[in-house]
Amino acid sequence: MRPDAVRAWRDQETVRRLSRYRDIIDGKRIAKYLLAKDISCETPLDDSTDTLWKVHSQLHDEFVGYVHAVDAGEPRHETEDGRSFLHLKNELAWRILRECHFCERRCGSDRASGQTGWCKLGPESRVSSAFLHTGEEAPLVPSGTIFFSSCCLSCAFCQNEDISTNPNAGMPVSAEDLAKLAERLGQDGAININYVGGDPVPNTHTIIGSLIHQMSNITQLWNSSMYGSSEAMALIADLMDVWLPDFKYGNNECAKRLSGVDDYFDIVSRNHLTAYQNGEVIIRHLVLPNHLECCTFPVLEWVTENLPDCMVNIMAQYRPEHRVRRNPDDYKEISRRVSTEEMKLAFSKAEDLGIYWRTVS
Repeated sequence: MRPDAVRAWRDQETVRRLSRYRDIIDGKRIAKYLLAKDISCETPLDDSTDTLWKVHSQLHDEFVGYVHAVDAGEPRHETEDGRSFLHLKNELAWRILRECHFCERRCGSDRASGQTGWCKLGPESRVSSAFLHTGEEAPLVPSGTIFFSSCCLSCAFCQNEDISTNPNAGMPVSAEDLAKLAERLGQDGAININYVGGDPVPNTHTIIGSLIHQMSNITQLWNSSMYGSSEAMALIADLMDVWLPDFKYGNNECAKRLSGVDDYFDIVSRNHLTAYQNGEVIIRHLVLPNHLECCTFPVLEWVTENLPDCMVNIMAQYRPEHRVRRNPDDYKEISRRVSTEEMKLAFSKAEDLGIYWRTVS
């Protein structure tokens, strides 16, 4: 473990803001996906989609109360016939896949039958790599990172283009394969299972399915661009303990030009609120050159107003990659690395706003 990871857990604010996560590590609380298995679903899973979503809403309310009760020390209970809230989520995920709207592009492809969506994926998920990551934020290491191929964004400066733009990167995995992979990472010393990419969003069905087969009491972590649909977020929100979301842009115009998506700020801010209401959050904000006033400052201001107890990693790792590297004249304002002065201004803004960022970068 890195020395700063040890120091992070000696910091009272880090422990307070990530208290449930810390308790899962220490065996004092139960990962939410395991608790979702305890909530019985009496409705047949072949019922109508509208009915299943109504039941999902009802069980979500029951689940929230159940988590609070178990966290407070009440005993767990198990489902009688094995059909649980988690099985309901798995069924709804596959129904979404049949007219895919896991992300807010809502391409509508029948990925379950083999059509490819905007993400160029059919029903199959592919993992490009999985390992104990020691380079994540200090409280997260060693992190059991699982990198999925493909993505829902089209960032001109993509730092992982080898997997984000190639849906055939890596090896195909079933839900059972993914569960075995996650269990092995936990046995090897991971303190969380970190779904990343690319992006986990197009692989929501495989991830939820894998949780049916996972058994270990280990934190589940969603590491995403957060361009997921409201329906996908509803399925995932009850299952993730910690969220590691990107918040790239402070407006829709920059997102459209640099990542090719519509309504970015509206969608991603909505999803950040959902994450914050359902878990503990460390936001990643990658500072882009010449984008302080339009992106960094608005993002930090929004976080201050709406997510007061989250942590923020203000990142200086930007480098001109992918289309920016190949065609710098088309992206002149981001065709260089971010400057020291720009990072000082970003940190100063965070200080002025009272954002807690020091111990996670």
